[in-house]
Amino acid sequence: MEDPRDVIVRPIVSEKSYALSERGVYMFVVPTQVNKVEIRRSVEKVFNVRVVKVNTLNRPGKRKRNRKQPTYGKRPDTKRAFVTLAAGQSIPLFETS
Repeated sequence: MEDPRDVIVRPIVSEKSYALSERGVYMFVVPTQVNKVEIRRSVEKVFNVRVVKVNTLNRPGKRKRNRKQPTYGKRPDTKRAFVTLAAGQSIPLFETS
């Protein structure tokens, strides 16, 4: 990917993500075709932090039934990235005031 901001689609805001952010782990939704090295470089460039570890999780989309027709649709597949930062660093996007 050309622009590092194209790799990070959006942060994941949930109770689990806030609990992990206290330990220096942040969660992002990323495109399914990017790898861990691209995720690491983009997070380091965009947020100006040092990344220690990147874990990814591929989530298949759910099969959903249509109401008026006897057919099925599918939600899109997603990929999550769990980014661990170096000790003492944080991303201000997740900070609570």
